[in-house]
Amino acid sequence: MICLTFDNLGEVSELERGQWPAGEPLGRHPSVTRSLPRILALLAEVGVRATFFVEGLNSRLYPDTLRELGAAGHEVAYHGWRHERWADLDPAAERASLERGVEAMEALGLRPVGFRPPGGRLTAATPALLRELGFTYVSPEADAAEPHDRLAVLPFRWPLTDALYYLPHFADLRERYLGTRGEQPPSRLRAAIAAARDEIALFHPFLLEDDERFAVLRDVLEEAREAGAVPCRELVRRA
Repeated sequence: MICLTFDNLGEVSELERGQWPAGEPLGRHPSVTRSLPRILALLAEVGVRATFFVEGLNSRLYPDTLRELGAAGHEVAYHGWRHERWADLDPAAERASLERGVEAMEALGLRPVGFRPPGGRLTAATPALLRELGFTYVSPEADAAEPHDRLAVLPFRWPLTDALYYLPHFADLRERYLGTRGEQPPSRLRAAIAAARDEIALFHPFLLEDDERFAVLRDVLEEAREAGAVPCRELVRRA
């Protein structure tokens, strides 16, 4: 059994990095207005429910979208407030982000129980904070995954993540995991996921407007249906 997961929504990470154009209106990012409806239609067509790790700020920018995800049977999990690089936070900042996000998502009727740290890495304080705040699992990058008492760990691996293959600023990670710094075609991601077993595949809506990349998602979803894929929270319940 595997889990299909999606990270990031909207313009939040661009706001965090200072890349959002000054004066540009918020709340109509193409990852939400164009890519996500197409993804949701495909998930419904194939009959697979997924986990969406979203930033808490999206509860203000796209509240109806988050409610739609939950109403369709998908899991809405937490991915930081503004996609802040998690490993760089001190414990007070971690607590503030987690508490703020839980409160904002609970107000939409979406109590998150899963957390994936932006950047993939936890701090020493993260597991205890998550347990205290009622989270049941965490999904860090595999090299940073360690078992934690009363907190399930569902790690992801970079070679099963679309961003590793497509984004220019992932060149260092590509060299580490793929042996090349150059951007890679969707077919290489497809081959990596096809060779994996019982693992988490990770996609980003903002990277799925391209038809060739979207075709890879369709193939993966069809295989996930046959494998009995479920949202991460259900996998944890069954363990």
